[in-house]
Amino acid sequence: MDPTRAFVRSVKRVVVKVGTAVVTRSDGRLALGRLGALCEQLKELNNRGYEVILVTSGAVGLGKQRLRYRRLANSSFSDLQNPQYELDGKACAAVGQSSLMALYDIMFSQLDVTSSQLLVNDGFFRDADFRKQLTDTVHSLLDLRVIPIFNENDAVSTRKAPYEDSSGIFWDNDSLAGLLALELKADLLVLLSDVEGLYSGPPSDPKSKLIHTYVKEKHHSKITFGDKSRLGRGGMTAKVNAAVCAAYSGTPVIITSGYTNDNIMRVLQGERIGTVFHKDAHLWTSIKEITAHEMAVAARDSSRRLQNLKSEDRKKILLDVAAAIEKNESEIRIENAADVADAEEAGYERSLISRLTLRPEKIASLVKSVRNLADMVEPIGQILKRTELADKLTLEKISCPLGVLLVIFESRPDALVQIAALAIRSGNGLLLKGGKEAKRSNAVLHKVITSAIPDTVGGKLIGLVTSREAIPDLLKLDDVIDLVIPRGSNSLVSQIKDTTKIPVLGHADGICHVYVDKAANINVAKQIARDAKTDYPAACNAMETLLVHQDLSGNGGLDELIAELKRAGVQLYGGPRASALLKIAETKSFHLEYSSLACTIEIVDDVFAAIDHIHHHGSSHTDCIVTEDSEVAETFLRQVDSAAVFHNASTRFCDGARFGLGAEVGISTSRIHARGPVGVEGLLTNRWVLRGNGQIVDGDRNVTYTHKQLPVVA
Repeated sequence: MDPTRAFVRSVKRVVVKVGTAVVTRSDGRLALGRLGALCEQLKELNNRGYEVILVTSGAVGLGKQRLRYRRLANSSFSDLQNPQYELDGKACAAVGQSSLMALYDIMFSQLDVTSSQLLVNDGFFRDADFRKQLTDTVHSLLDLRVIPIFNENDAVSTRKAPYEDSSGIFWDNDSLAGLLALELKADLLVLLSDVEGLYSGPPSDPKSKLIHTYVKEKHHSKITFGDKSRLGRGGMTAKVNAAVCAAYSGTPVIITSGYTNDNIMRVLQGERIGTVFHKDAHLWTSIKEITAHEMAVAARDSSRRLQNLKSEDRKKILLDVAAAIEKNESEIRIENAADVADAEEAGYERSLISRLTLRPEKIASLVKSVRNLADMVEPIGQILKRTELADKLTLEKISCPLGVLLVIFESRPDALVQIAALAIRSGNGLLLKGGKEAKRSNAVLHKVITSAIPDTVGGKLIGLVTSREAIPDLLKLDDVIDLVIPRGSNSLVSQIKDTTKIPVLGHADGICHVYVDKAANINVAKQIARDAKTDYPAACNAMETLLVHQDLSGNGGLDELIAELKRAGVQLYGGPRASALLKIAETKSFHLEYSSLACTIEIVDDVFAAIDHIHHHGSSHTDCIVTEDSEVAETFLRQVDSAAVFHNASTRFCDGARFGLGAEVGISTSRIHARGPVGVEGLLTNRWVLRGNGQIVDGDRNVTYTHKQLPVVA
């Protein structure tokens, strides 16, 4: 939980205010989807024991829409030739209020929730008896688990102008919500808007930044407000005024978007969304808010200092990192054990817990991989190609880091070590966001690794992102971050690809196949199939589908393969042909990554049918053929379009360390830049250095191009 949201733990009574811009669409019609999501969230809060009070706008807009339709239906042709006159706002409010409340009643009734309507005017609150009666009524409703719905009775309002009020007690539904929060002693006021929260300037301005915590002394004079709400009376100015008034009187306020279907729930879970207003916010200055942009820029600046070091100094950093991990192994395992215990208590799948666990042998393997990286040939500044363009004009192609990497990974703390070591070796800045399941492990590993980075480079070379809410901001930083590498589920990778302009490197699935040909040595096939499935079932390079040539079903080969897998404890599911023949359960889908001791088996006609199956159902990750027929093997190796294709070898060999890359940031199934296990080389690009002697182009009149390839000088 974000420390600036810790107060939500004690929230019992919450007031939610929804504005006209959330309740209605841009054409003035009701936004039924958003209203439905709002009601479902309030129902869930009600079920969890929260006392919920709703303040709603939208009656005037809804009434205006209905009256315009009614006037159009009742107009003669000559009436339609005349300019439309402005509808009376109070008449619109009177018509719209009943319609709005009827809609809330229908929606809440469908959710088995009872709601009630309370219309108020500003003048009522000047009467102490009214205020007491209002409080008593609301308390009675809340005791009965009824949701009170408030709205200002605009039909009989004494307001003289949009932002003026005859009594000055409240001037719109935002200030009404603030007043009710104080009057009813709410623990939290949530103001739902059509933007994510309060920005430093108009939200449409790319330079505007979301303010996560409002400090009056800091922000009041520096904020430039945009236009007011397109439909309601208020806008962000009204929300901020109401929020400041309520917060500094003792009720915390959060302004957040009502366009997101679960934002109220996320607020009450303590997530860092929207803008918080709190009377003690000025005391939180010790909790420094480092923006996503600042973190990325710091990583970039540190990476440039890292590149300026001598090769032996960069090597020493990696050796120091390895030594620090060894020295702090006990602390690392204690924090990791706490993560594992939490995961087991939460009922996570065994495959996730396996990926999460840092056993002694895994830590030793990580230390070894870091030292192997340190011993690699220096990758930065290598001259890849030299060309003489003309006399005394030499062009060099030189390797260099990509810049800043953003790596998002789930539940694998060992990935943090590998990725950090690769970033250091390749001279890149790095931002890491690990899964919440490994938060303690990630935190201690990050602390240990950055402690080994000298001050001349700075620990900000590797930033650890701890809040999920920071990810959308990071994915917008295509001017600072050069590559995003997601490691995790299909949904994670797909979501990131859909929400960023930054190049994304990675794979969405690991649907790996082993095809056993009719010419296979059956003992070799049994060994490979067993290893590919059982060596590490949760790995992305584990076998998920075993394809078997049809001839093996008649000569006993298929039976031997099945017996071998069953002895290893593998649960088998069949395709249509295999399930019918073997009398086993049929798989729901061929495109299925089990990540456990389970796999699909199917019978195919020949190598070409196997290739077609892989292309149709695979994920272009790693696929293997087992055969003694070299011609069939070459057909498979040539035609299977995957990042890695093997002959008579387990798919588990598809790994950066096993390929001699030292480590890997992931396995890419992309076809641009890097493919397969991505080590140091995949994190480099190149630049061109031209060395001349005063040459100019001048229309190429005095240049004689030679384009002669020169030997590369180490």
